[in-house]
Amino acid sequence: MNAIVTPYAAVVRSQVTQSWRQALVALVLLLLWTFVLYRETGTAMVTIWARSDTFAHAFLVPPIAAWLVWRQRQLIAAQVPRATPGVLVLVATAVLVWFLGELAAVNAVTQLALVALLVLAVPAVLGWSVTRLIIFPLGFLFFAVPIGEFLLPQLMDWTANFTVLALRLSGVPVYREGLQFVIPSGNWSVVEACSGVRYLIASLTVGALFAYLNYQSTKRRILFVIASILVPVVANWVRAYMIVMLGHLSGNKLAVGVDHLIYGWLFFGVVMMLMFIIGARWTEPGELGSDRDSVYATKKQPVTAPRLWMVTAGFAALLALPHVALWALESGTEGDTVQLTVPVALAAGWQVVPQDEVHFKPAFQNPSAEMTASYAKQGRAVGLYLGYYHHQNYSQKLVSSSNMLVRSNDAQWAQVASASRTVEMADKQAYVFRTAELRSASLDQSAQNGRLIVWRIYWINGALTTSDYLAKAYSVFYRLTGRGDDSAVIVVYTPKDQAGGEDSVLESFLMTNYPSINALLRAAQQNK
Repeated sequence: MNAIVTPYAAVVRSQVTQSWRQALVALVLLLLWTFVLYRETGTAMVTIWARSDTFAHAFLVPPIAAWLVWRQRQLIAAQVPRATPGVLVLVATAVLVWFLGELAAVNAVTQLALVALLVLAVPAVLGWSVTRLIIFPLGFLFFAVPIGEFLLPQLMDWTANFTVLALRLSGVPVYREGLQFVIPSGNWSVVEACSGVRYLIASLTVGALFAYLNYQSTKRRILFVIASILVPVVANWVRAYMIVMLGHLSGNKLAVGVDHLIYGWLFFGVVMMLMFIIGARWTEPGELGSDRDSVYATKKQPVTAPRLWMVTAGFAALLALPHVALWALESGTEGDTVQLTVPVALAAGWQVVPQDEVHFKPAFQNPSAEMTASYAKQGRAVGLYLGYYHHQNYSQKLVSSSNMLVRSNDAQWAQVASASRTVEMADKQAYVFRTAELRSASLDQSAQNGRLIVWRIYWINGALTTSDYLAKAYSVFYRLTGRGDDSAVIVVYTPKDQAGGEDSVLESFLMTNYPSINALLRAAQQNK
């Protein structure tokens, strides 16, 4: 009996070994092909890691993921690699997402899609039995995507709310406007570095790894990951409050300048250490795998080489499709210079005037063309800014986290309020505008002095919207239908003491002059 079984087992082992060799060669070739085709997306990721302290931890993510896979090497070797054609449906979805993200020039979308393609190469070539053993290391790779800065405005607002509330409960009088506030000892403001997004992303990354390595139950892992999200957010609130109090009590000798950041990271480090010490009390030691996982699956025959290479070829072809489509879309794209001419007069007697009376320029980066002008009628002044974008890419695009009305560190203006306003235009259609109130960056001025009311809206090939997502969707749709990606931001502003009432000067200006503004943008689009 043994003389029959032993040779059969040896044959199976030989077939499995041969299958592993072929599968690993196919996997390596597929990963190299992915890196070659999507090198620009990968390079953009690494560039962000290198320039941003928030995402510097991402350099460690790939080696950590590789180490986690290496820990499972014996269990992986016990499996039979089985190429899975069904995964190609998921690959096609990821490729489509990357293509749409590339059309919209959204880094986060293309980079998430790239990591998804790298991850999907494993089940496509090696099969789900292998993927199941390394599902966490593969998922951990998504922490390499530099995403999370969209949380900045909300986190900054929460930090300001808590700090001001804590100061008042401590008996310190506070005058607040927007993200800036004044206490008896000086002025403070919540900027991007105070948002806590760095702490949050670092804590979530390390917390997920800690939970995977130290717990076996799904419940404990989820609870610890939730803690790793909540703890840094609350800790950042306390950190901001403590820094302001240190500065207040020390006469602004402590916790200012560089000390501000040093104290912040020291406090964060102590909080994280305590969180891990507490979390270690519920550690669940476990083995890397079960006896069942370590047995050769002799009942499953290795997949034949033709099926393996068919799946690999299909995967490779899908990877190339969006690049062919982009080449076809961009082959007729022109990069002509765009020009915007300031009209001397608009409708209903609005005449151009010097900008000394109303001067403001939104922080929109790298437009293809822009114009800033002031118009007046019957003693009322309105400023108009147009930022036009053509042939958009990652460094020159309308909708971007770097494009805003006012930066938090702007030396001239500070945003103190935001809302929305519905306006009925000359075409009898109602459009929603984003509104904001700006004041001089100095809090020492009076409540009404040096204040502007600002409205803005996106113009996408003639369509108007205030939504970043709709603006991107419109842009993708127009590119796919061959109408280009011409877009603009329309910003109008006026001193606050001229803007009050139902029939505000801005509403009157837009209702009367939007046809002229639209014609100006259309002319720029057609005359490229």
